[in-house]
Amino acid sequence: MVQPNFTGASKSLLIFAALIVVLAGLKLASAIVVPFLLSVFIAIICSPLINLMGRYRVPKGAAITLVILLIMLIVVSLAGLVGQSVNGFSQNVPVYKEQLQTEFSGLLTMLAEYNILIDKDRIMSFLDPGKLIDLAANTLAGVGGVMADLFLIILTVVFMLVEAPYIGKKVHLALDDPDMKQKQIDLFLDSVNSYLAIKTLVSLATGVLVTVMLWAFGIDYFILWGVLAFFLNYIPNIGSIIAAIPAVLLAVVLQGPGVAGLIGIGYMAINTVMGNMIEPRFMGKGLGLSPLVVFLSLLFWGWLLGTVGMLLSVPLTMVVKIALENSEEGRWLAMLLSGEEQINEELEQ
Repeated sequence: MVQPNFTGASKSLLIFAALIVVLAGLKLASAIVVPFLLSVFIAIICSPLINLMGRYRVPKGAAITLVILLIMLIVVSLAGLVGQSVNGFSQNVPVYKEQLQTEFSGLLTMLAEYNILIDKDRIMSFLDPGKLIDLAANTLAGVGGVMADLFLIILTVVFMLVEAPYIGKKVHLALDDPDMKQKQIDLFLDSVNSYLAIKTLVSLATGVLVTVMLWAFGIDYFILWGVLAFFLNYIPNIGSIIAAIPAVLLAVVLQGPGVAGLIGIGYMAINTVMGNMIEPRFMGKGLGLSPLVVFLSLLFWGWLLGTVGMLLSVPLTMVVKIALENSEEGRWLAMLLSGEEQINEELEQ
């Protein structure tokens, strides 16, 4: 049988076509893929806790049961605290939008008194403040949609945690170069574990600080905005900005621009301290991705998998990067994804 002879261009075209097919399949199967990916990363986060219990001779079945009960307790508590706020906020969104439009029109009128003339209709068509509130509502709806699959996610996590001790052995036997690739897999798991653990603690602290701040200013649904700050802090670069928008706009409606400005400054202070001082101190060099790649991965995975894709954009990109590093043909692309520290290390070698 004659083997086909692919040229470099035709091989690249074939790989590109296969990639398009895979991405289209992931997009169509996102309802199944998203809960599975979320289960994988929850299992990764839970594994160190189960291993810690194992050191104290807690039976594995009991350890898994305790961890799952802890997860369910957290989720049920959040659902009870946030559910009522989400319903109330959703019902009041039309009222808030109308009041916000009135405030914005008043601002344009005030600017006109100082001979700063702006076409109100044109500006309102391009910059509709109400759409920003819709963005927050849609984000909450996306997170709520994931919670609807909670039973499936928990069940999948249980099976993954039971299977976890044998996954390494299976990979070791299945790969052609087990020692090297097993080392890369362990490096990936350690990196993702560290990243998710630190990010979770920083996000939790951010959410608590935001909740306390908004409660002190008397802003409605302060627990809801704190939970939103916690979730969106997982999104690199712009997540904290998106989390601040609805609370600041609500403050404009309820208490005026002055209080809204103070709340905006409070958000900036919290995110500066947590994101630029606390997190880098514990994260170290991070996961070796450039800031541009982090932002583009946010857009790509968000388009492909929705809100959960945005939350998991960095770990998912790390999976791709490590896979490329283990391929001779893809190593150049992995280098393009790398951050400044890794580039400098390669140049020094």
